[in-house]
Amino acid sequence: MERGRDQQSVRPAVTRASASQPAELEEDRARALELVPVSRETVARLDRFVAVLLDGQRRINLIAPSTEPALWTRHIADSLQLLALAPQARLWADFGSGAGFPGLAIACALADTPGARVHLVESSTKKAAFLREAVRAADVPVIVHAVRIADFVKQPPEHIEVVTARAVASLTELLAAAYPLLIKGAVGLFPKGQGVEVELTEAAKCWNIQASLTPSRTDPKARIVTVQGLRPVSGSHGERHPATR
Repeated sequence: MERGRDQQSVRPAVTRASASQPAELEEDRARALELVPVSRETVARLDRFVAVLLDGQRRINLIAPSTEPALWTRHIADSLQLLALAPQARLWADFGSGAGFPGLAIACALADTPGARVHLVESSTKKAAFLREAVRAADVPVIVHAVRIADFVKQPPEHIEVVTARAVASLTELLAAAYPLLIKGAVGLFPKGQGVEVELTEAAKCWNIQASLTPSRTDPKARIVTVQGLRPVSGSHGERHPATR
């Protein structure tokens, strides 16, 4: 996952976040690092990212307030688990990045990997400004694109290997948005909730999908949809489905 794979993974008792974080959040941080162990360097970057996120949350709605006490498991560990599904990938694009999940969390883990880069696509100017602030604080290999997804995929800056999107749109819409990258060889990684089977059935009306489901480490009801092949169903014009955000 990182250049320093031989480095010892962090255990929650070894390193602590800022003492200003609530005890509840510290406990959640420990649980998250048990679920998805990463290097000390990665944890340090994640801590800086979280500090900026908590500060930004006071100004704009970045995550649901109800998820703040479980920020590390609900958002960070949930994002980091995607890395195991594309361990060799270096060039990632994250659609509708919002608060930076999963893309910025992934970049924190890839920062020591030569050639790694994550493109965050976020059309909201306020959220894009927040993302740039978080990228500077965490010091990670990220480019923030304050554009619509449809505009980004028309002319991607480089050959994207993995496309991610979390809580952005239905699977049918995500496939339409990612189609220009998927047909060029990118893999799609899309975390979904307990309604994933219904979404796959609906998407199959427009798309012939080569997909697999992986159980989530953070939510027993959730699955990660891995898309490795995609073409529109004849006559469905699936690729013309409007992209979101």
